[in-house]
Amino acid sequence: MTKPVRWVLIGIILLIIIGIIVYPKLKQRFSVGKDEPVSAPSALSQRAMPISINAVVLKKQSLTDKIVTTGLTIPDEDVDLSFESSGKIVGIFFTEGTHVKKGDLLAKINDKPLQAELQKLEAQLPLAKGRVFRQGTLLQKDAVSQEAYEQVTTEYDKLMADIELVKAHILQTELRAPFDGIVGLRNVSEGAYATPATVVVNMTKIRPLKIEFLFNEIYRSDVSNGTKIIFSIQGETGLMENHEAYVYAVDSKSFLDTHSFKARAYFPNTNESIDPNRYLSVEITRREIKDAIAVPSEAIIPEMGRSIVYLYKGGQAKSTEITTGLRTDSHTQALDGLQEGDTVITTGVMQLRTGMKVNIDNLTTE
Repeated sequence: MTKPVRWVLIGIILLIIIGIIVYPKLKQRFSVGKDEPVSAPSALSQRAMPISINAVVLKKQSLTDKIVTTGLTIPDEDVDLSFESSGKIVGIFFTEGTHVKKGDLLAKINDKPLQAELQKLEAQLPLAKGRVFRQGTLLQKDAVSQEAYEQVTTEYDKLMADIELVKAHILQTELRAPFDGIVGLRNVSEGAYATPATVVVNMTKIRPLKIEFLFNEIYRSDVSNGTKIIFSIQGETGLMENHEAYVYAVDSKSFLDTHSFKARAYFPNTNESIDPNRYLSVEITRREIKDAIAVPSEAIIPEMGRSIVYLYKGGQAKSTEITTGLRTDSHTQALDGLQEGDTVITTGVMQLRTGMKVNIDNLTTE
């Protein structure tokens, strides 16, 4: 390619580039006033438009600082019942799922050999007593030695001990209720061979009922014997029901993995309306502040270590700094910066600035 041709090509390229840059500007200049569309509102006009917000009128109310945790209902007593000896079950004397009293006979294994042994030993009692009586009479007359008298008394005492031992073995063939409670479903039938490892039936006591729960170790000073708790559990109607219980024991040490203590409370459960092994919610009141100025938590803006809220003043938003106190799950106490009757904006707070116009869509009273 010759040098003149190269310069011609470069000139053409430059003309194309200049055309691309200049043409839009010329078109815009000569089209002013011809079918010009209405421009969007400017940022200034947007700021002048009122913002719709929700607000709340503050009034004094009570704020409660609570410990909230989960718990479990457990029986006051819970035991698997078994015989103390082995043998064939010859009788079951309870109905499954019913109440029994302490000492009621629930089941029995064969004790005929033991009863026969007892009769044999008891048949020897008159003879043994007679020997002791005769030897004692003769001893008073110096007709026998002290050793002879002690021998017959020892034999009598041994016989009585053997009788008591057999009676104890007979008691081991009886399964009796260790406390007032409810027996569950039996695991054996009459005629089965039972050993001490055989669980005949489970028995529980649910009046009163225990409420077991965990709480963080930082609240250890707030939970002790006698502390009242409120627990919530779903009732027969499907609605949550609240009940009171009182702590009777706190574990002596915390769990290393969770840094929490275990505590138990007693609930009377007079009607036995609440069953064991049900999960529930537990609340413990640490302190209660009456006549507090409570601000909805969503109205507070954290800003550089400060807490800011916006007030509704004559159709405009006005920011104010507050000093916060007690916090709950939905409200925060305002120690300073607000007073009863102030109207606090609760929605759209992140886009507000002091002096912006606002319209209240929904006004409530705390």
